[in-house]
Amino acid sequence: MDVEHLVVMGVSGTGKSTVGRALAARLGRPFLEGDELHPETNVAKMSAGIALVDDDRWPWLERVRDEMSRHAAAGTSTVVACSALRRIYRAVLREAEGNVRFVLLDVPADVLRERVAHRAGHWMPPSLLESQLSTLEALQPDEDGVTLPVTGNPDAVVADAVAALA
Repeated sequence: MDVEHLVVMGVSGTGKSTVGRALAARLGRPFLEGDELHPETNVAKMSAGIALVDDDRWPWLERVRDEMSRHAAAGTSTVVACSALRRIYRAVLREAEGNVRFVLLDVPADVLRERVAHRAGHWMPPSLLESQLSTLEALQPDEDGVTLPVTGNPDAVVADAVAALA
């Protein structure tokens, strides 16, 4: 069996976790929540409204990559929620064992601002959204993945993802 990791990516508020969990359930794969793999120092920094810099992100991205490789070593494909905002971050994730593909969730900025302003129970403050929007680099033609406009409910987005990745 070929191992495939689908990285559901995008800025805060796009629905990475919601769509990722639903996609994992549909495909019968384990779901890996990238936010849970952040070092405590990153969580503390973001909770305080301080944007991460690349030096903060490298250990986290390597941990996400290594977790995907751990599953691949067991012959298991995964679905991962991870912002993966820049091409160089995605390059780290592509180092994982198995085939790594990306699903960029595209949500209009005004909708994102509304979502994160009313989101409860998440340590990422709305003040960091603008930093993420300015950091986000679109998938390039040579990157294995799809960009999906998020216009419907999570089930519709999952159906669109499955169809686009086929």
